[in-house]
Amino acid sequence: MSFRERPAANSLAEAAALLGIPPRGIVKTLVVKRSDDTYLFALVPGDRAISWPKLRALVGVNRLQLAPPEQALAATGYERGTIVPVGSSTALPIFVDETIVGERIAMGAGAHGYSMFVEADELIAAYDAIVADITKPLESA
Repeated sequence: MSFRERPAANSLAEAAALLGIPPRGIVKTLVVKRSDDTYLFALVPGDRAISWPKLRALVGVNRLQLAPPEQALAATGYERGTIVPVGSSTALPIFVDETIVGERIAMGAGAHGYSMFVEADELIAAYDAIVADITKPLESA
C-alpha cells in the first residue's frame, strides 16, 4: 500500500491523468444503505457504475441506495471523495466488482488531495470481501 498526493481534479479522466493510470484504475468506494439502515461498501471501477439489480440480488434485498453524504460520514468517519474501507470507523461488508481482481488500484485515502494505491487482491483477502459482477458500463451522456 502506498499513498500519493494528488491535486484536485474536475473529472475522473483528469484524476486518472494526474495519477498516470486509466480511469478504470481508480476505484470508487461507495457507501450503500439498505432499507434497514445498515450499510455496505461497494468497490466500483471508475469506468463503471453499480448495477443495482445485480447488487440487490447478491445482497438478497429489494432496496438499496447510495447513502447521503452525512450518513456515509457517520458510518465510516470519512467524507465523500475520501472514503476507503481501510480505517473505516465501522467495519462494513465489502462487495467488490470482479473486474478489479488482479489489479493494482487507486482509491480514496481518507483525506482530500491524496490517493491510496493497493493491490486489489490483498485488499480483498484482508477484508474477506465478496467478489462478484456488481457493475455495468457507464452510460454515455
